[in-house]
Amino acid sequence: MAVEQLIILDGTTFFYSDHSGDVEAEQAEGFFYRDVRHLSRWLLTFDGKPLDPLTSRRVDYFSLRIAGAVPKAEDASPLSVIRDRFVTEGVHEDLVVQNLTGHEQRVRIELEFGADFADVLEAQSGGPGNAEGKRWVDVRTRTATLWHEREGYRRGTSIRFRRQCRLTSNKAVYDLRLAPHERWDTCIDLTPIVDGKRREPLLSCGAFGSHAPKMPMSLEYWLATAPELETDSEVLQHTYRRSLLDLASLRIRPEEETHPRWAMPGGGLPWYMTVFGRDSLIAAFEALPFQAELAHATLQALAGLQATDWDNFRDAEPGKIPHELRRGTLAAIGRIPHTPYYGTHDATPLFLILLDEYHRWTADDALVRRLEQNARAALGWIEGPADLDGDGYLEYRKRSDSEWALDNHCWKDSDESILFADGRRAEPPIATCELQGYAYDARRRVARLAREVWRDDELADRLERDAAELKTRFNRDFWSRERRHFVLALDAEKQQVDSMTSNPGHLLWSGIVDDRRAAATVRRLLRPDLFTGWGVRTMSSDDEGYNPLRYHTGTVWPHDTALVAEGMRRYGFRDEAGRLAVALLDAAAAFGNQLPEVFAGFERDNSETPIEYPGALKPQSWAAGAPLLALRTLLGLDAANGKARARPHLPPSLRKLRLRPATRP
Repeated sequence: MAVEQLIILDGTTFFYSDHSGDVEAEQAEGFFYRDVRHLSRWLLTFDGKPLDPLTSRRVDYFSLRIAGAVPKAEDASPLSVIRDRFVTEGVHEDLVVQNLTGHEQRVRIELEFGADFADVLEAQSGGPGNAEGKRWVDVRTRTATLWHEREGYRRGTSIRFRRQCRLTSNKAVYDLRLAPHERWDTCIDLTPIVDGKRREPLLSCGAFGSHAPKMPMSLEYWLATAPELETDSEVLQHTYRRSLLDLASLRIRPEEETHPRWAMPGGGLPWYMTVFGRDSLIAAFEALPFQAELAHATLQALAGLQATDWDNFRDAEPGKIPHELRRGTLAAIGRIPHTPYYGTHDATPLFLILLDEYHRWTADDALVRRLEQNARAALGWIEGPADLDGDGYLEYRKRSDSEWALDNHCWKDSDESILFADGRRAEPPIATCELQGYAYDARRRVARLAREVWRDDELADRLERDAAELKTRFNRDFWSRERRHFVLALDAEKQQVDSMTSNPGHLLWSGIVDDRRAAATVRRLLRPDLFTGWGVRTMSSDDEGYNPLRYHTGTVWPHDTALVAEGMRRYGFRDEAGRLAVALLDAAAAFGNQLPEVFAGFERDNSETPIEYPGALKPQSWAAGAPLLALRTLLGLDAANGKARARPHLPPSLRKLRLRPATRP
């Protein structure tokens, strides 16, 4: 893969190329649409040589410009090249070649193309996407259509050239003779064909800054309706804008005929540009004071995918909110359970938490009433199938026999994430601590909605009693008297999985921690074995399973640290919360104002350089939202009845920080 890459995206569509705009697919490179790579080869040459790029950059999240020269032996190239690209559902590409001299110039332009039609999961694992099925190319006068069919499922990529060219099954050729200072231009449309329907590009020539159809809110309006941040920190201003832009770019384009019908945020680039449960819910929560539209869209989209039946292959149970929806080849032919897949135990209580928080910020009674049955079904799942043995705790064990099914159904869902302090792996059914906190918070929040919106006092009273009883038992069963902290989980034998992790910070966020244990929990999370100076490690460096470069047992996740900080604020520890929030914003600045999904858990030192995690997604939805939640923590933002209130508590490093209402309603 090229050292430098250009990535432009629009929801479930993205185009990943090198700095010349070319593609020779390795893993993430190519043009992807709905979880399939529709273009794996896209090479532009001039007299057999690649473009010499002078400037390559994104203009909008969905567009880029490459300006370069045609390589020549002379000191100065006689020909300049502009290559513009716009990604929506399809791709539109403009090509402009200009003779810079007072003499005629000749050049042969060749554009090689091909598609392996790899499913995104195959591309991620490096597997051969076209090893199965058949491929063919249909060549017409100015159009080549690449086809792939596998077990009766067909996808295609139509490549349409505006100007006449010599066209074969893998190449288009233009022989140009340019008069002195002559300018020649053409454009090309890439159209994915899915389920027999063509997904034409929604933008055309020179569409920088344009608003593509179907998206309910343009980027211009998105930014204009977000609160204005006033700060003396230019770096923080850039981080704020970058977060808003990234969340806008990750919105999935609504579709009338399929899910989602609302512009909810996908997971992250490149592997998770699709509907997610927990990722989208947490990102929407983080963004609520800044763009409530994300929560509105996420709640409706996930409610539409809520499980109604039992399905072992997909780990589905009535009332459960999905984990992940895939629409690629593997899903279409039944090789994976992601249609959608329900292997998560936290998305369902998070759905209820977001529903209440959204109502607090918007006073949108209508949506809460519209989703009442979905909320009651989610509550029924929490009180029923989510508790495998009836002990009052949420515990998970996968039922699916698919190789793609997850073993762990908490947010730390990698295989080796739930470890004892001595490094042993916990055996399922597993009840992680934060799941109990989410269930507690969900009950209290639904109680409020039941009393104030649904007018069901009986349900509200019962849920408040159940939540209080859960809090009492939890503080007894999940507290380690020996180690003096909340443990990560209970295993199949109800043994305490005694490692120290960031998860107790989520307990503060949920409110399940007894007041008498809050201070000890805050102090423990800020000890140097957990707090790196950039954020909170997912596992203590004192425990045997710790590795600063392992996905969930030593790395720092921005959303995780942001939730921990907000939890500290909830319990009144404003100085400590501010310390974490500022550390996270410092990390964002060090990463060029754009936080990755995860970064290495090494200690902060005088180099002021956080260490990248290999393959971390960027942009990624809940990482993009983390600086917004950090700002909320510093400003003390809360809401009730659609009205916000602020109780700022700024650290000495921030002299000025203020949000002004949006300039446009």
